Amino acid sequence: MNEMASNTMLRGGAILARAFKEKGVDHVFTLAGGFCNPALEGFMECQMPVINCPHEQVAGHLADGHARITRKPTVCLVGPEGFANAVPAMLEAGGERSPVIFVTGSSTLKRQGAGGFKEIDDVAIAAPLVKYSIQITDGERISEFVNRAWMAATEGYPGPVHISLPVDIMFSSFAFDAGRHERPFNRTARPVQRAWPDPVALDHILELVKSAERPVIIGGHGVWWSRAEGKLESAGKALRLPIFNVPYHSKLLGEECEAYMGLADFHQYHPSKPAIQEADVVVMIGGRLDNQMNFGNPPFFPEGQTLICVNGSHEELEHNQAADEVLLSDPGAFLDALMSVGRTWPDWFDLQRQRRGAWVAEWSDHIAGETAKGGKMHPLQLSLDVQAQMGAEDWLVFDGGNTHFWSEIAVNLAGWHGQKLGGIMHPGNFSLLGVGVSFGISAKALHPDRNVVVISGDGAFLSGGLSIEAAFQEGLPITVVIDNNGGLDCISQQQERLFANGKHFATDFRDIPFHTMFEGLGGHGELVETREQLAPALARAMASGKTACVNVKCKGVISPIVAATSDKRDKASIE
Repeated sequence: MNEMASNTMLRGGAILARAFKEKGVDHVFTLAGGFCNPALEGFMECQMPVINCPHEQVAGHLADGHARITRKPTVCLVGPEGFANAVPAMLEAGGERSPVIFVTGSSTLKRQGAGGFKEIDDVAIAAPLVKYSIQITDGERISEFVNRAWMAATEGYPGPVHISLPVDIMFSSFAFDAGRHERPFNRTARPVQRAWPDPVALDHILELVKSAERPVIIGGHGVWWSRAEGKLESAGKALRLPIFNVPYHSKLLGEECEAYMGLADFHQYHPSKPAIQEADVVVMIGGRLDNQMNFGNPPFFPEGQTLICVNGSHEELEHNQAADEVLLSDPGAFLDALMSVGRTWPDWFDLQRQRRGAWVAEWSDHIAGETAKGGKMHPLQLSLDVQAQMGAEDWLVFDGGNTHFWSEIAVNLAGWHGQKLGGIMHPGNFSLLGVGVSFGISAKALHPDRNVVVISGDGAFLSGGLSIEAAFQEGLPITVVIDNNGGLDCISQQQERLFANGKHFATDFRDIPFHTMFEGLGGHGELVETREQLAPALARAMASGKTACVNVKCKGVISPIVAATSDKRDKASIE
């Protein structure tokens, strides 16, 4: 180290910024606050791009979207009161296991517990929502704790983490080489460690699969975060194994892939029910036996079936105690081994393809009949028509209750007919409304030469639509198509089936001119009231070069999953 560097003093915030720069973080998302100024100065001096957002929750969702697409950690920097606003983003990132590093510039350490300015126990609040939550109490250890947080976010089962840096440490000065006298001396990002399977345990699992007559694969989060989706596709095609996707998670395979059947969800994709219940062996790779999988129990997974969970970390396996067999293995390593199983299942595979084809035909006939009636658009038709205007490299984001569920059906229908998309994003495991616009901006930031279209319910847009300002500010034009049915339709339809009087309550909106809101901000806006108006309006919106809104008056139509979860008054809406 040269003499000038050895005599240089750095504020705690600058040391924090330097530590993230060394890790290779390429974006920070924030709503700038006084508690964070030293860190912001540090990011400015190390030339780190910082995106200033209109709200801390928006900053968290943008960081989450960026992390989901790049599959590397991002930083959300907020102040103490901003931390409270960012909590929903922690929840959403945790459900998707997204490695967002939330940093709070917190109240002074010197007077902790005495009622300092904006003092809250951010570490305790964050702890249930993240993998790791810590307060730094010594400026000499800032770089160390960034390293610890980074490892927690990326190793094993990835997920969000939280660092609290008190404002007095943020502003205090420390030696240039603070904390550099202990190992690890190199604190750049290291390759993520992978778990390789025990050969004996692996052979046992492979033998169970080889002996099966009707095996299926269900892919989950672990496949995505281990970057093994290409191997999953290769295995499905080569071995003629039908593959299903865990609901609410990023698509592991393109909807047009012949091995991909649809969601492992009996309501949103009906053919998954006979496939999973008739299977003699189910291999869940990188997934969790949670409520969506009925916790591994019948009738979702029948008794007598062999349920195998393959996970890349002990943490994941702890969630899967209900499985008949478990294997600790990186998903990619397991899929490599699976390719040598020495058997294929063409008849079973073709049966699932036939079932998918029949399901597509049934839904296509149904929506053709609904559309022929005229009037306001059906939300399923809306999503199909939007995709028809999109190219193979474009990104589709959907957000909402019924809007989300109808779009899941639509992408499966379109994919069966060969529709390719560059990527699909939507709310994760906790189904948090309002993330769609933020995710759309993230997709556009990383793919500026592609069209990004967000299909959002009106309620979802009202939950998170303020994030659209970031699209204008950063020059990232996206197109937002609003499924406008005048209320929280997903909830009102549940109420009409659950309430004794058959009515809904406290779920209606006024007629909101969303398109003029975009025009007022400097964007493009159009109102669509008939199906014939949609395609040209969408083409104009995407060609405008502006952040645009196509405000579509749609029917309120209950989706299959909402209908299924509200069919009995003595049951909870989601159980």
